[in-house]
Amino acid sequence: MFDRIKSVNLDAQHPLSSGLTADSRLVRAYQGTRPDVTPVWFMRQAGRSLPEYRELRVGTRMLDACLDPAMASEITLQPVRRHGVDAGIFFSDIVVPLKLVGVDVEIVAGKGPVLGTAVRTGADVATLTTLDPAVLDSALAPIQEGVARTVAEMGATPLIGFAGAPFTLAAYLVEGGPSKDHIHARTLMHSDPEAWAALMAWTAEVTGRFLRAQVLAGASAAQLFDSWAGALPLADYTTHVAPASVAAIGHVKDLGYVERSADAAADPVEVHRSVPIVHFGVGTGELLAAMHDIGADVVGVDYRVPLDEANRRLGGGVPLQGNVDPALLAAPWPVLEAHVLDVLERGRTAPSHVLNLGHGVPPDTDPAVLSRVVELVHEASAADSAAASAASAE
Repeated sequence: MFDRIKSVNLDAQHPLSSGLTADSRLVRAYQGTRPDVTPVWFMRQAGRSLPEYRELRVGTRMLDACLDPAMASEITLQPVRRHGVDAGIFFSDIVVPLKLVGVDVEIVAGKGPVLGTAVRTGADVATLTTLDPAVLDSALAPIQEGVARTVAEMGATPLIGFAGAPFTLAAYLVEGGPSKDHIHARTLMHSDPEAWAALMAWTAEVTGRFLRAQVLAGASAAQLFDSWAGALPLADYTTHVAPASVAAIGHVKDLGYVERSADAAADPVEVHRSVPIVHFGVGTGELLAAMHDIGADVVGVDYRVPLDEANRRLGGGVPLQGNVDPALLAAPWPVLEAHVLDVLERGRTAPSHVLNLGHGVPPDTDPAVLSRVVELVHEASAADSAAASAASAE
């Protein structure tokens, strides 16, 4: 499916090309190599759980903060400094490219993205798709500047770029905002499949450009969030959604870099690497294999499916990310500790594992707990690696 894509090497100064992040725990784990210490980061680590974030955001609307390069960079860096995580994820929102292309959307506190007008009919889709995604080539300049600022501060710690999957963006557009069952989106999918296909092609182009801009600006990995794909049966996902997700990640699938390994007794060996791509969805236990099949390198698993079972469903050869239950972040430490260690143990069944949450950090989470989880993951995984090395040496 992807043989037709010609590789484009990233700029020589890109953190992957320069070697700054290419050998990081995160990138190696995403490539399927298990590092001695399991990397860890948290979805929604940048933001509302941190007092320094709340102080910085006073008087600034969410989308305005996302489009302020200095503010977005500082918010991204805050959890990296505080928690010692193995990656930053750029502070932004999946609707940012919709806003920049001309869609009337705002993020309402306590509710989420709200559209000025819902896209419910074929005529609505036709009107929406007159907005040209190509304007993003210049409109995304604040995002690229924010990424570049962040990368300059992070050194060898990689930054992850992200975007919403086409279905999740389409669901927001059709529903007009958040929804529990996405009934209008699913209805349009079947009542007017041509309009649905046009909508998905458009959202794939918009979100794909958003993702590519972040990688070109310095992100060392890319994550596609399909927050609402769990509302779909497998047949609908593979027929009406997966092709657009393939198109979306196609915007970064061609980006790569040359990794050079030197041997004192031999010529340097050059290996071409692609930018790692992670695909994550909520409630998508029945879709894991299909989500991997769009061309993702890593599959994120939410808290509903144990990692060893996810590994089984994926055939045992796919790097995994996840999947601590966010609800347990507020549990007594012995309960959370046991849960984190269990996730680590189950993650060992996969070729490699990046520990994360099975969804985002709840806003009332004690930041000290997140820092303690990072320490636990690093210490426990390092001890296990040392024990395994000692055993193999005997």
